[in-house]
Amino acid sequence: MLKKIAFIYILFHFTMLFSQSKEKDTIIPKAIIVPQQEGNTFYFDSEKPTLNQIAGAPKAFYSYYWEFGDGQFSTKEKPKHTYKKAGDYEVKLWATNNYDTGKTPTTRPIKVKTKETADVSNSEIQILKDNIELRRNREPLPNEDFVIVLSYKNEKEFVTNGTIYFYYNEKEFKKDNFELLEIRKYHNENSVELGKDLVYTNAYDDQMAIWATEENITYQRYKFQDTTERKNLSLSIEEAEQTFKNGKKITFKNLNPNEQRNIFFTLKTTPEMIKDTSAILKVRSIYVPDDNYENHKIKDMEMEIVTSHDPNKMSTSGLFINYRLVRFKRIKFKTRFQNDGEGPARTIRLETDVPDMFDKSTLQIESMYPECPICPKNEEVRYSCLDTLIRAKQIIFTFKNIYLPGTQQKNVTEKDSTKGFVKYSLKFGEDFHKIGTKSRTKIIFDKNEPIITNYSRTRFNPGISIGVKAGYNYFPKLNHSQNYFTGFTISPFKSYRLYWQSEFYASKHDFESQNSNTISPEPEVVGPFDTGTGQVIDVAFVRREISVEQSRKIVETVPISLRYNINNYIGVGFGPQISTMVSSASETKTTTRYYEITQTPNNPSLVPGNEYRNLMQYRSETSKEKTEVQTQFFLDTTFGFARIGPSVGIRYYKNFKNNFDSWQFYAIWKF
Repeated sequence: MLKKIAFIYILFHFTMLFSQSKEKDTIIPKAIIVPQQEGNTFYFDSEKPTLNQIAGAPKAFYSYYWEFGDGQFSTKEKPKHTYKKAGDYEVKLWATNNYDTGKTPTTRPIKVKTKETADVSNSEIQILKDNIELRRNREPLPNEDFVIVLSYKNEKEFVTNGTIYFYYNEKEFKKDNFELLEIRKYHNENSVELGKDLVYTNAYDDQMAIWATEENITYQRYKFQDTTERKNLSLSIEEAEQTFKNGKKITFKNLNPNEQRNIFFTLKTTPEMIKDTSAILKVRSIYVPDDNYENHKIKDMEMEIVTSHDPNKMSTSGLFINYRLVRFKRIKFKTRFQNDGEGPARTIRLETDVPDMFDKSTLQIESMYPECPICPKNEEVRYSCLDTLIRAKQIIFTFKNIYLPGTQQKNVTEKDSTKGFVKYSLKFGEDFHKIGTKSRTKIIFDKNEPIITNYSRTRFNPGISIGVKAGYNYFPKLNHSQNYFTGFTISPFKSYRLYWQSEFYASKHDFESQNSNTISPEPEVVGPFDTGTGQVIDVAFVRREISVEQSRKIVETVPISLRYNINNYIGVGFGPQISTMVSSASETKTTTRYYEITQTPNNPSLVPGNEYRNLMQYRSETSKEKTEVQTQFFLDTTFGFARIGPSVGIRYYKNFKNNFDSWQFYAIWKF
């Protein structure tokens, strides 16, 4: 009895302990906004969960993004903000845990209230370097929301009314990556879903805009450039609609000279979003500063999907590559980094793995930050530059003589100033196969220990290859067999090694299933028959010739087979084949012949003599057979161009049910 009580006691406490630990794991961390008010000025701080350091990573830290409810924002840890007008304002905070193993904390917005008017210092407003800018508070992470800030400015000398187009969810991804949760506007902007009923003017303002030269247009086509100026608005919108699934059209009015405004988009990653941590996603804005003209500016912003907030990361545009068109395509890679030290970095070395299938001689630097020229070869310089060194398995990028502040550095409040990146592109080599690649980068700040990034992976779209197939089936156990077929195959385009293949073809099979020719051993009673010579017989030897010919129309299907290319010229395969008889007819031909009864002098036995030719009888009967389905398995080998193009093959079929084996000889051409 005591043993039972002890067992129940232990089981109860074990269950309670498990339940408590599980409940603890599901607790959502929270950051709490702590404001202090002095008139219309607020000093904001926050209480946050303790960081859980990722082992081996740089020191964990929080990055911040504040919205003050009046159209202004800040990325400082403890911002100060003054409201111009009296009123109620909702303050929001997104605190992001970098190099932390825990969940990203959530924050409940708070309301603040002012009763006075006040002047706002220019130092509180982030001055735009361009008349349109996009920025985000953090990289997109599955099941987490983030904010995109779209800032725009009037650089003209007069008040303008204009339009902004905002696009997201690229069409190259089958499912939507983002859901637009909210748009926050503070200057009476009007937003509508993008439609097709757009009207454009052919006018453009040459005096108020500077257009790219022909040289710059070429640079834009082959180099990364996130901001471009154009004047054919209808073409730009058409290009955007071909690239993106979703968008918003936002109109604004009465934008004063040098005035700048902010629009805030809260997006959430969908459960169906692409989970690849090396994917590069993009959003786009088109800014039309004055609706009287078609002058506009295009701004793209790239983002990388993350599984945790790690500023050091490698990503690629080669997530899904079309193998048919990849020969002349450049695959882009991007390595980004952040100096998390207590002082500035002067030298940053990026040792990047390069898979063998890429041609390293085609290296092209697309963009970088800190921006600097390319270092001259075999020459020592004292100015800031980016040096590139190509090795057998690596490309080494080295920022020399630069100044990149550290996140722990005194007086550094803007975390974005501590970040940098290199974006480059490569072409594939002359001989490469349809296989995915992976590469990563070792990041070294000055003489510190290296930081290893994630793997950046490229993948090829499966693609579809249609093959035309024709040949002959040989049945060793059948007489007078004739079976030709024609059809097609479906398989992934130009697969490298292991792949699947489906087949469909039709055939007509004629063969002789029975053939007998026998004569009676003794005379039989027949007739009586009139031989036509005045003689009537009722006894004769009888020969019976019987043949059965069958004709079948057959549909052959291979639902799926496994194939393997040993090299570019030899492939093997294995799989099931289902044969369905669409129709089958059997024709039975019977011929009866009669012979005289004779006896040889030396043999008393009766033997057949001359045939009564005019008594021969012929009968033919045709009957339809019941259709049936048979399953058999095959092994085969192809010789020729195994991956794409023409080849010939030989296939052996094994029918376990009927013990009825056959061979197939065929030619195939895959496109």
